[in-house]
Amino acid sequence: MKQEKKHVLILGAGIMQKPAILAAKSLGYTVTVIDANSTAPCISLADNFYAVDLKDKESVKKLALKLKDQENLSAVFTAGTDFSTSVSYASEACDFKCHKYQAAQNASNKALMRTCFNKNHIPSPAFIEVSNNELENINSLDFKAKKLEFPLVVKPVDNMGGRGCRLAREKNELQEAISSAIKNSRSGKVILENYMDGPEFSIDALVYNGTVTICGFADRHIFFPPYFIEMGHTMPSVIDEKNRLELIKTFVQGIESLGLTHGAAKADIKLTKNGPMIGEIAARLSGGYMSGWTYPYASDCNLTEQALLIALDLIPEWLEKNRKPIDFDNNFSSFKVFEVPCKRTCSERAWISIPGQVSKIYNLEESTTIPFVNDLFVRSQISDYVTFPMNNVEKCGNIIATDKKREQAIDSCEKVIKQIILRLEANNSLTEEFLFPKELNSDFPPNFFQLDTQIIKQLFIECKNIPSFSIKEEVPVPICILNSLEKVRDWNYRTLKQTLDLYQKHKLDILDNYHNLPNEMPKVSSKSFWQAAIRGGLQGMFYVMDTALSKQKGVY
Repeated sequence: MKQEKKHVLILGAGIMQKPAILAAKSLGYTVTVIDANSTAPCISLADNFYAVDLKDKESVKKLALKLKDQENLSAVFTAGTDFSTSVSYASEACDFKCHKYQAAQNASNKALMRTCFNKNHIPSPAFIEVSNNELENINSLDFKAKKLEFPLVVKPVDNMGGRGCRLAREKNELQEAISSAIKNSRSGKVILENYMDGPEFSIDALVYNGTVTICGFADRHIFFPPYFIEMGHTMPSVIDEKNRLELIKTFVQGIESLGLTHGAAKADIKLTKNGPMIGEIAARLSGGYMSGWTYPYASDCNLTEQALLIALDLIPEWLEKNRKPIDFDNNFSSFKVFEVPCKRTCSERAWISIPGQVSKIYNLEESTTIPFVNDLFVRSQISDYVTFPMNNVEKCGNIIATDKKREQAIDSCEKVIKQIILRLEANNSLTEEFLFPKELNSDFPPNFFQLDTQIIKQLFIECKNIPSFSIKEEVPVPICILNSLEKVRDWNYRTLKQTLDLYQKHKLDILDNYHNLPNEMPKVSSKSFWQAAIRGGLQGMFYVMDTALSKQKGVY
């Protein structure tokens, strides 16, 4: 006999699924979550948990049918995962209203997606699909005949978070890029596509009953070529209204071309010199804190709850009451288009690290007292290994702040990141290789401080004439960088002067970590110190002093 209480099955039990679990609970539903990771952080928020691989659509369907038969299951749902196909596959089997399975496949497989766009004349880059057995012949490919030209974006056909995605700027980078993408592809297939130059935006939408409602339009902040690392987003966008509407038009046309009809849709889209071009459209709500955090803060719309109501085939009353129609000049789509606008600005930013192992973290608690801060998400803990990010899951943490003034929201995020410090273990080969590469101006990973090449050359010349110094002494500052102390900022928003000030403030803590200091303090050469500073910022400064002290003698 079916239980009277209604039930929701949610795919994923990570932090990105927390808003979905809470929304379902607040609506009075029993919540079952599934995840391959039996230690996923949000399992405890749900009523039931099953260890199920989200890409195993047959197992997801089997469980959904069992829950429908025995426990009155009403919907299958996900947000912030790349498994909308599993959601649709199970939902169709349960006869729930949803994006059709084929439409979800169109929105999950990037080759299918591009094919749909091409068929319906939706602007997107030229592409080809490549599998592992074609890799050895890739250099003989006639790129011109395929309408491809360097630089090319290489990405797995079926992954998210930027895993395995990078730019191949020349032919000699192509094979390595494809190999990396294939390793990150569940199907062993990748696509090569022309690079789209221009600012990038994220757009969330809810699709149902012949309508598309825009629920979030953000500026994305992408760095570190040849990879595509999002260091944050800000909403609402500051793009002019004419171009904003053109981007929304293209997004809606893309939704229609993929066959998405009932559920969420999320676009990564660029404004190129030739107009809007779609990077990709997913059949789910966005991850990266946008749908679950920044948009609700900016708009007062609990987007995840409204999306869940649509999955339950219920009327999203708040959405219908608060959305406004967007008036376009012509009938470009069969959808009616609406929007729930933002009332304030919400900013999300990430902080990153150089490679190594975390030994200590400073100022986390103090960071939460900064005005306008909503949330602090810490990914890297003491003893964790960290690296310079090559995808969007390798960052160390994220901060979210909201205010009516855009500048204030952004400034609050940056203030938090400026004061959070990840100190790394001494004598670590990963850190050593990063700080002291053969070529200081290496393309990737980049220096933490982006100084002109001539200044760096002069810096090393001056350092030859500056004596080595111990941790107890003031750091000698070369003349050539005096004008840069307050002008250049690192990837964690600190100027060189702020970095030096933080080093002076916390260096006594380094001494406290050593109980048997030698009578004669070990020294650091000026060249080593300043190379580590330019290359690795405050972490580099701490590392050379920690390593010098650990050696207990000589000059590091």
